[in-house]
Amino acid sequence: MMSYSEMSGCGLAGFINRDGKRVSGKDIFDSITSMKERGNGMGAGYAAYGIYPDMAEYYAFHVMMDSMDIATEITAVLNRFFHIVKSEMIPTKSVPSLYKKTTPPVFYRYFVTPREDVKLPLETEEDMVVRAVMTINENIKGAYVISSGKNMGAFKGVGEPDEIGEFFEIDQYEGYIWIAHTRFPTNTPGWWGGAHPFTLLDWSIVHNGEITSYGTNKRYVEMYGYKCTLLTDTEVAAYIFDLLFRKHKLPIKATLMAIAAPFWKDIEYLKEKKLNKVAEMAKKIREIYSSAMLNGPFAMLFAYKDGLIGFNDRIKLRPFVAAINGDTVYMASEESAIKVICKNPEKVWMPRAGEPVIALMNYCKDGICHPG
Repeated sequence: MMSYSEMSGCGLAGFINRDGKRVSGKDIFDSITSMKERGNGMGAGYAAYGIYPDMAEYYAFHVMMDSMDIATEITAVLNRFFHIVKSEMIPTKSVPSLYKKTTPPVFYRYFVTPREDVKLPLETEEDMVVRAVMTINENIKGAYVISSGKNMGAFKGVGEPDEIGEFFEIDQYEGYIWIAHTRFPTNTPGWWGGAHPFTLLDWSIVHNGEITSYGTNKRYVEMYGYKCTLLTDTEVAAYIFDLLFRKHKLPIKATLMAIAAPFWKDIEYLKEKKLNKVAEMAKKIREIYSSAMLNGPFAMLFAYKDGLIGFNDRIKLRPFVAAINGDTVYMASEESAIKVICKNPEKVWMPRAGEPVIALMNYCKDGICHPG
């Protein structure tokens, strides 16, 4: 008999302190490990924002490498694009249960500032960071950039969420946004680079489900210079978000409408209700960004420096719960994962299919934050 975890797979958890208060990673650790049975030990990870306040002006590259033998190659690529301000091993802890089933790669972090003399014509600073990430991931065998944003970082690998949390000593970091994932891989391999979150710049995403449109989505983003090298369908979602929100400057709601587009029958229903402007916008987005639409069952959490966004597919084939308590907004696969760290939230609800929950920082004017 198929278990509940096999049917619904993976577990997601995240929260944002909209007032900017930084808290220890212990809360997100407790939240995601309460859903340990949703994974199978083949992947887990965390992403946090606000963890490098003393280095906040620099891009923090977290790099996974098979061995230190390729560190020279990585440094050479980074030196082409950036001035390296600081580099060091990411602290890790020996976790016996983890080492029994896998040999962890080496994790290094580099704090860098872009070199103005190597920008291509019309290239922005963020574009150059993306180019550097793609260069390392595609061209250096055994090396992958697992995060590249400012004042944030991703920590992930093969193992249970408690093992990965202990390995990276997550409780030693403090952040104002945290997301986490426990993985139950189905059609893609369980390996260190394939664990969630997937990131680019300061976007990070965790995902429960399957992106059946991956082939179409992959071809679409690769037309714009992105390279899908991490052998997991979720990677493409991070690149689509970067393309639509940062490069094409779509508003958040329009970006999400492109990713989880309404059915044509729902667009016709909007017309019947005389909501012609909304219907026309939905129609245009579906026509222009048809290749960016994600098909398949999914629930996702997107985080970036200004907010946390959660949403699921158009017919809600994966669980997704949200809650509010004061300035903190929680999102998770299960209500229990929220209540283990917030016993009495002011409000708990299950968003409707395709309806995003958008929690932005208090400093965002009129509820709107723009990339960059």
